[in-house]
Amino acid sequence: MKISTTTHTLLALALTASAAMPVGAQEAVIRKNLAERLPDFPKIDEVTKTPVPGIYEIRFGTDILYTDEKGEYLFQGNLIETKGRTDLTQARIDKITAINFAALPLRDAIVWKQGTGARRMVVFADPNCGYCKKFETEMQQVRDVTVYTFLIPILGGDSPDKARNIWCAKNNSAVWRDWMIRGESPARSMGSCDTSALERNLALGKKYRVNGTPALVFEDGKRVPGALLADQVERQLLASRGKD
Repeated sequence: MKISTTTHTLLALALTASAAMPVGAQEAVIRKNLAERLPDFPKIDEVTKTPVPGIYEIRFGTDILYTDEKGEYLFQGNLIETKGRTDLTQARIDKITAINFAALPLRDAIVWKQGTGARRMVVFADPNCGYCKKFETEMQQVRDVTVYTFLIPILGGDSPDKARNIWCAKNNSAVWRDWMIRGESPARSMGSCDTSALERNLALGKKYRVNGTPALVFEDGKRVPGALLADQVERQLLASRGKD
């Protein structure tokens, strides 16, 4: 299709006007128009320029949408950079949801290891979570790993009681694995036991918006919602240590 000289001129002027406007002013226009036109739209946490001319990223929480420079249109989907076949949207989400592994309170976790335990990962889990049980079984095939499990009883029922009984057991790592892998019910905890760690774990899960279990965190900060197979865990463990 042949484009007229007039159309070329108008496009050039539009791009020039957009480029000339400071990013802060552009952001203000986007926020203003979306707030006026979509009063029920979630609170925008961040407006960021993308590599695509005239397209801006809108972030609220860990969700991402895209808009034009005036907030007249919204786009939902993944932004793909074709030259390197890079999913820019997923890369942003990974960055936004990353967790500082070194800052996690590992003292509040159940710990078990296999082999040298040189590689580390964290799991947020509920004792009544079926996918968590499948994941624990898969993990028996992964060598040289230390697993830190933060118990977060969020599924209701007797999850809080089971979490308490497991946490308060003399060898809670063995009791945890016996229950999750072999279905051996944890003995009822008798006497006093400090369960404040379970309360802190729930607060930690809320802080990082862990809404389902299992939720995995690797040493490089990458988090993965849901269970993985043993070979997938192996690949991520290698990647998290820069060996992929």
